[in-house]
Amino acid sequence: MMVQACAHRGASGLAPENTMAAFRKALSFPFVQWMELDVQLSRDGVPVIIHDDTLRRTTTASGRVGEFTAAELGKFDAGAKFNKAFAGEGVPTLAELLDETIGRARLNIELKTYGGRYPELERRVVDLLYEKGLQHDAVITSFDQEALRKVRALSKEIRTGIIIDGAPSTLVGDLRELEADFLSLGHSFLSAPLVSVMKEEGVDVMVWTVNDAQTMRRLAGIHPGLMICTNYPDRYAQAFGL
Repeated sequence: MMVQACAHRGASGLAPENTMAAFRKALSFPFVQWMELDVQLSRDGVPVIIHDDTLRRTTTASGRVGEFTAAELGKFDAGAKFNKAFAGEGVPTLAELLDETIGRARLNIELKTYGGRYPELERRVVDLLYEKGLQHDAVITSFDQEALRKVRALSKEIRTGIIIDGAPSTLVGDLRELEADFLSLGHSFLSAPLVSVMKEEGVDVMVWTVNDAQTMRRLAGIHPGLMICTNYPDRYAQAFGL
């Protein structure tokens, strides 16, 4: 069994992160089974895909994501700062991506709650997954454990997972309390004992963000059941001779 590949914010080393161009690029690699993305809410309550709570780093606009409607965000240029060849790529909605990926890849949907700024975020994402019939083909993850509790209260079917850049002694207990079966872990904290414990608990482990072939192969040697999240699916192909 080979470790599974996950494209981080799409193929974000090859195209502008969290844009449809990056997701389509990721999907062009047949071995990419997962894609990771970040979701916030627009002013009109639509789940949109963008990492930062402000627009300045990834788009040519400024201001906070929640100050604009989904239609307005879709017209902002989220591609030109990466490369002028991608000029005109807008901030996509989660619905757009779900329609594109049905039957093609599973999604690791990170909720960017920003301290409770989006009180309806969990419900809107859960409702959308059910609307598209994808409640069994995605996992909702977050650094914010309260957000994961909200998701579990809304659905017993949708998988949830903790994102953490560490390995605290409370981790197993936290996962059990949250009824979560997915761990998104900063790769430097991965160890064989940790993976062993997670597998005993029935928890899948995804490590991030791994961008060089040597580290990919080293991690794969720890356990073949891992998922490796990378900005560069092409480097994953090189690492494993695909």
